[in-house]
Amino acid sequence: MNSEKTKVALVDDHELMRNGLARIIERFEGYQVLFEADNGEDFIRQVSESEHPDIVLLDISMPVMDGYQTAEWIKKNMPKMRVLVLSMMDNEKAIIKMIQLGARGYILKDTKPAVLKQAFDQICAYGYYSNEQLTGKLIHQARENLLAEEEEFRITEREKEFLHHVCSELTYRDIAKLMNSSPRTIDNYRDALYRKFDIKSRVGLALFAIKHGYYII
Repeated sequence: MNSEKTKVALVDDHELMRNGLARIIERFEGYQVLFEADNGEDFIRQVSESEHPDIVLLDISMPVMDGYQTAEWIKKNMPKMRVLVLSMMDNEKAIIKMIQLGARGYILKDTKPAVLKQAFDQICAYGYYSNEQLTGKLIHQARENLLAEEEEFRITEREKEFLHHVCSELTYRDIAKLMNSSPRTIDNYRDALYRKFDIKSRVGLALFAIKHGYYII
């Protein structure tokens, strides 16, 4: 990082919380608080009148314009700004939604100052901050999505096995022998998956299998 300080904007409707955070951040080497805002509307007004912050420390629950709306506005209008969520909300729905809206990290309000500094440093260095809590929630959500997808399309265990073998160099006839099935049955697996997922080729099946974890490279 160069000698120029990273500028931070604080967006939280609790003034005491903001003031306390501002004092903490001003003690971090290499960082300065550019401005504080009560909510998303106040943030948009101030950001149009001043320098643009490098990092926006954003709460979710705020009146007038909440954190979801604010993150969506930033993603659409100022995508280079890096949003770090600081919230009391510790639930998968809130975390996943904020990440989908472009947040680069998510920490709780009872986080220690040293962890907040670490989050800032990682966002500046790598573009994101990934902690155990965030990673765990995302992995769990990905698993839930996969299970829901399997339920929706009714992927059978035999089809999963077929998808795994599709990623190899085996011919369909070889796959049939390996699965103790007839070539016609293997063709049926292939054609059924083509229809379910609108896939046109074996390459498409292989890409689908890798993407959804039926085959690990």
